[in-house]
Amino acid sequence: MGAWELLLVGLVVLLGLCGVLLPGVPGSWLVWAAVLWWAMEDPRPVSWGVLVGATLVLFVSQVVRWSLPPRRLQAAGATGRMAVFAGVGALLGFVLLPVLGAVPGFLGGIYLCERLRLGRHGEARAALRTVMRSGGTGVLVELFTCLLIAGAWLGAVLSG
Repeated sequence: MGAWELLLVGLVVLLGLCGVLLPGVPGSWLVWAAVLWWAMEDPRPVSWGVLVGATLVLFVSQVVRWSLPPRRLQAAGATGRMAVFAGVGALLGFVLLPVLGAVPGFLGGIYLCERLRLGRHGEARAALRTVMRSGGTGVLVELFTCLLIAGAWLGAVLSG
């Protein structure tokens, strides 16, 4: 697979990661489709292993998300700005504290957004709790899954 094709697959993965944070965009399926595209174009055992792992992780993620209450993020006061803060926080956490850092990064991003908006620790903490109860947990599960898949894909590409 050439460099341009890898770049396009990476862009679709990035689009999928951004799509997780936008309502109505099938972000996790875009990430999976990008990995499928890569595995079909570069049929090596490692690429098929990443695809099978991505499929299994995505399936478990969907089961977990379906067991959670439905999303009502708009009613909880979630905004696009909050989604950006949460996504950047999760990505930074995922990179700085590999894999597990995505969870505190996501929560920290929401907290920081609410702290800047509301100005007080107690109110920001209460807003964080409200958002997580209103569907933020489902978004976190989906984003964490997509970050795992993207990390596995990137690791496989960089390892050669």
